[in-house]
Amino acid sequence: MVPPQSPAQQLPSSQDTTATDTTAVDQAVDQFSNAFSEAFRLLLAGNWEGLYDHLTDGALYLSGLFAERGLQALAALLLLYAIYRVLYLPLERALDRSDSIGLGLQSLLLKTFRVVTFFFIGTVVLDQLGVNIAVLIGGIGIAGIVAGFAARDSLENFIAGVTVLVDKPFGVGDYIKVNDQYGQVDEITLRSTRLRTVRNRIMVLPNTEMIKEKVMNHTKRNVLRLDIPFGIAYKERPDEAREVLLPIVEDDDRILSDPSPTAVVTEMGDSSVNMLLRFYLRDPSQEVPMRWEYTEKVRETLRDADIEIPFPHRQLFLDEAEAFEGTDLLAPTNGDHPATN
Repeated sequence: MVPPQSPAQQLPSSQDTTATDTTAVDQAVDQFSNAFSEAFRLLLAGNWEGLYDHLTDGALYLSGLFAERGLQALAALLLLYAIYRVLYLPLERALDRSDSIGLGLQSLLLKTFRVVTFFFIGTVVLDQLGVNIAVLIGGIGIAGIVAGFAARDSLENFIAGVTVLVDKPFGVGDYIKVNDQYGQVDEITLRSTRLRTVRNRIMVLPNTEMIKEKVMNHTKRNVLRLDIPFGIAYKERPDEAREVLLPIVEDDDRILSDPSPTAVVTEMGDSSVNMLLRFYLRDPSQEVPMRWEYTEKVRETLRDADIEIPFPHRQLFLDEAEAFEGTDLLAPTNGDHPATN
């Protein structure tokens, strides 16, 4: 029968530690497992002195091994982080000076660079600590698949956010209309787009809606045509309305002279001849206040020129009114004719 080994035989001595600098952590874990079994045997045998020596030698060995690994991991962390900072600052300045890359896409590129770099740094540090990276990445991959199914909507919004930032149908500061809501794009994130309405409210829209719904960008071309609708009575002449309305936009520096403003007939309505006063704005962001301003100006100008602006009304003519005889409806209004409306 082979006698049990002593604690010194179970665990390497300090001289053996120097000779086994390349021992992997998984081997150390196996040795620790064997040493624990031996410690349990000594405990059952009541060999307290041998148990104390065994645990002391094991603790010193493992502490030295992991301390060495920890110093290597710390050195790798500091070196790689310094390289990251050296690369990040020039990249940030280069993106900031670029005219073809919007603010939203700049933020996405910087965040992507940061995440990829930190993942690489973490992988190297864990490898220095002796962690099995292949097993860890496999576990993260499985967890990522499960999390992807659980957060499918968030993943769809993320992909839609990347699409918005790359395709650039609108950018931060643009005035757009989506889902009958008009406002200025305040911020574009990877999950949602924030729209500031004319009431200074912030409307948060998922990015999936921004790529599925119809989005009207009012500032993409930097010049915007504004249409002011109005109507005149059928007895009035469109030329007369045109003559009095076009002068009100001539001296406004906010309006382009080329293309020139126009006033056109668009429809023969039920109660009016419908027209549009059309002109182009230098600054599309002034669309809403300019519409309000010139709607009032058109109304007052037509009124001052005695051009009638009709409103829907009905006239009722009674041919046979025996049922109304003797009532106020048939009472004479001017001494000769009964009321007819």
